[in-house]
Amino acid sequence: MLPLLDDIRLIAFDLDGTLIDSVPDLAAAVDAMLGDLTWPPAGEAKVRDWVGNGSHLLVARALADAGGSAADEATLSRAHARFLAHYRAAPCARTRVFPGVREALDALDARGLVLALVTNKPAAFIDPILEALALRDYFRLTLGGDSLPEKKPHPAPLLHLAAHFEIAPHHCLMVGDSRHDIEAGKRAGFRTLAVPYGYNHGEPVAASAPDGLVESLQELV
Repeated sequence: MLPLLDDIRLIAFDLDGTLIDSVPDLAAAVDAMLGDLTWPPAGEAKVRDWVGNGSHLLVARALADAGGSAADEATLSRAHARFLAHYRAAPCARTRVFPGVREALDALDARGLVLALVTNKPAAFIDPILEALALRDYFRLTLGGDSLPEKKPHPAPLLHLAAHFEIAPHHCLMVGDSRHDIEAGKRAGFRTLAVPYGYNHGEPVAASAPDGLVESLQELV
């Protein structure tokens, strides 16, 4: 086990870009939404740089890219509804678990650590994806971007976890792939661990100065 895990009792994981590669399905939903608006598709490469701040910002970024400027609220609302409909129809057709994730979750669960999930993805999509990928049973609590009034990088979801399980923040670890995960963890008083293979808007996550960085979550075993 990494020294970073010493005295850690709770680990909060991000989902997209940390545990799973969901961009293929997100990109398909984005492109279908753009098609509904008679705009050309964005493609997977662009979407990979847009995810991480929740579905509203993902759609807003896609519309701004397609239209050359920010969309008005009515267009954004309509487009967001279309995106959710397309994504709901196939949230896990091509989404895959990153290598090393199952091994890490197995080992951490066996040690009796509290494992939780904190994502900015809408909560309604969490369980269907986790169930489809056989990951649901690892997590004692899951929080989506709309589960609480605030979402990452605000520390509120992480502080909610710590309070729920009655574990002091300095005994908790936030694991993620983006600057928003690291900022949320630091602001909540959690230790932070980053993976470099996820979605961080084209920036190296190491620039956010996490307490640790691993190439694969299997290094936690």
